[in-house]
Amino acid sequence: MGHKYAFRKHDELYFVSFATVNWIDVFVRRLYCEIVVDSLRYCIANKGLELYAWCIMSSHVHLIISSAEGNLSEIIRDLKRHTSKALLKAIAENQQESRRQWMLWMFERAGRRNPNNEQYQFWQQNNHPVELATPQMLQQRLNYLHQNPVVSGAVDFPPDYLYSSAKDYYTEQAGLLPVILVNG
Repeated sequence: MGHKYAFRKHDELYFVSFATVNWIDVFVRRLYCEIVVDSLRYCIANKGLELYAWCIMSSHVHLIISSAEGNLSEIIRDLKRHTSKALLKAIAENQQESRRQWMLWMFERAGRRNPNNEQYQFWQQNNHPVELATPQMLQQRLNYLHQNPVVSGAVDFPPDYLYSSAKDYYTEQAGLLPVILVNG
């Protein structure tokens, strides 16, 4: 990972995105989204992750995060490792998954191409953390993250999208995960 895309100050805010290999649309089923939500909840409760905003799209995840007590690189590494195993297991065991064989074949194919993997590769290697050094950068990334489901056509209004923090930012209601609200 180049110096430009690295966590340097773990207590600063970072915008992080990570995607499935080949941008496979895995997160079109609640079962798979819930695995990521549960893993984020665990990292908040047990690893010192501070979550400011989040969004799970069909093939990728966006986060605005920091950590006063943990190493963000290690937290994201562990999150991706755990979710990849749990998601691959869920896909393999989901008898209703019409794309099961194809998805597992794609993840296995990607895994064979990367000597760092034992069998499968679920997530792309990179995270590209971007330090949000100014209020303008923070506001731009917050807007981008919450508008992503609108731009994709999934919803017309950001808080209507279940798997994001937009409900926390646009309404008086709490979303699925505890977030620390910030103003850009």
